Amino acid sequence: MKSRFCLIFVLTIAMATTTLALAETNHRLGVGAQYWTVVNSIDAEHINKEGFSGIVSYQLIPTSMLKFELDLEVAPDGIIIPDKTAYAPQAYVIVGKGIYAALGIGIWYANDKFMDEPFYALRAGVDLEVLPSVFLDINANYRFARWDYEAIKGDISGDTVTLGTMLRVEF
Repeated sequence: MKSRFCLIFVLTIAMATTTLALAETNHRLGVGAQYWTVVNSIDAEHINKEGFSGIVSYQLIPTSMLKFELDLEVAPDGIIIPDKTAYAPQAYVIVGKGIYAALGIGIWYANDKFMDEPFYALRAGVDLEVLPSVFLDINANYRFARWDYEAIKGDISGDTVTLGTMLRVEF
């Protein structure tokens, strides 16, 4: 009887704590753009070595010092794959408030398939509240990547540096 009471008590406390934590969780939705350039020289025709891409972003903010971010990057035709629009779903764990650092992972999708390997990202940035509940994120990323599409005809080191900006609304 005591063990059943203890179990019910612990589960009730856990549920109450989780509910309170989620009630204080903030969310942000935004759009942005980034300029990127490949670090190494690429000896492949039809592949751009630099360009711009657009991003749609969602952030879950459980505490002021921790954020989880999901992005969808859209690279126009010919940026990653010749004559094809490419998409990169991405996920980040962000630590910091105002000035922050992040680790992320993503994978390119184009030509009706995903690349064989994901890319990994390191990010540093500044997140500023420019109006009540409106935030401007300015960031720099280093991505560790291999581009391995058949259209490229072989693996290419696709390590890139990006400079991005994002405007988000918090709700």
